[in-house]
Amino acid sequence: MPRRVAIFTEDPGWHGARIRKALAQRGCEGLYASLTGCRLALGDSPLPIIVPGFDDRLPEAVFVRGVPGGSLEEVTFFLDVLHALKLIGIPVYNDAGAIERTVDKAMTSFRLHCGGIPTPPTWTVRDRAQAEAIARAELAADHEVVSKPLFGSQGEGLRRYAAADELGELSDSNGIFYLQRFVDSTPDAPHDWRVFVIRNKAVAAMRRCGVTWLNNIAQGARCEPARLDDLLLCRLAEDAVRLLDMSYAGVDIIRDRHGRYSVLEVNSIPAWKGLQTVSDVDIAGLLVDDLLGLCAPMTEREATAV
Repeated sequence: MPRRVAIFTEDPGWHGARIRKALAQRGCEGLYASLTGCRLALGDSPLPIIVPGFDDRLPEAVFVRGVPGGSLEEVTFFLDVLHALKLIGIPVYNDAGAIERTVDKAMTSFRLHCGGIPTPPTWTVRDRAQAEAIARAELAADHEVVSKPLFGSQGEGLRRYAAADELGELSDSNGIFYLQRFVDSTPDAPHDWRVFVIRNKAVAAMRRCGVTWLNNIAQGARCEPARLDDLLLCRLAEDAVRLLDMSYAGVDIIRDRHGRYSVLEVNSIPAWKGLQTVSDVDIAGLLVDDLLGLCAPMTEREATAV
C-alpha cells in the first residue's frame, strides 16, 4: 500500500503538480485537499481529524502548499487542523508553528532582530500620526521608507516614499502601519536574492533583477542563476531559517551599496517556479525527500505493496 500524502492547496497549479509528480516518482500518492473541507471530529468518529479524500485512514504526511484566507476564526481553525495533525504524529511540512512565525511580517522582523539576524530597521504602529512621524524622521536622515502589508506576498501592496509630501498617502494594512527603511541595492540595477533552504541547508539561489525597485518575480523581475559559493549569503539564509525553526523556506536577502547583507523576508510557503528555471537541482524532489524522511519507517508488508 503506497504512502498517501495530503497536499493542502486551493489551487494546485504548477507547484502542486511538481510535488505530486515527485511523490509519484517515489512510490507515493499525492492527493490534493483543502483545509476548508477538514474538520475535527472528537466523538464517535474513528478518525479525530477528517481530511477530504482520506476517508479510511489519515495521510502519512502533509505538504502545505497554501492556507486559505478568511475570518480570524476561520484562519485559526485552518491552523488548528495543522496543529492537530502534528500532535497525533503526522509530519506537517511546513507546520503551523513555522507558518505562524512568518506569516506576519512584523513578528518575523522582530524575531530576526532579536536573534541577531541583520534586517532593515522596521517599525509597526497603529497610530497614523506616529507612522508619519517615523517616516518623516527617516526622510530627514536621507533614508527612504517602504510600507508593506502585514500579510501578503509577491510584492503586492508595497509603497516607497522618497519625499515628505508623499506621506499624506502613507498606506496602512487594515489599520496597522508596517514601515521599513528602504535598502538601496544600487549602483547596480535593482536586485536581491532568493535563497531556498531545506533542513537548514541552502540548496538553490537566484538573483532577482527588478524592472522597478521591486525585485519580485510576480512584479516582472528577471531571474538569474546564483551560485552557492557566497558563504556569507548562504549562511545568513540558513541562520534565519534555523532561528525560525522551519523545515524549509525561501529567504529574501538584499545587499546595500556598502556590501552589507540583510534579510528582507522569510517565506514559509514559498514559490520556486522562477528559481527552478535557473537551477539544476530538482527542488520539488528535494522537498519531498525531506518530507518523507520525517515519516515513520514503512513495514515490510507496506514496502512490498509499494
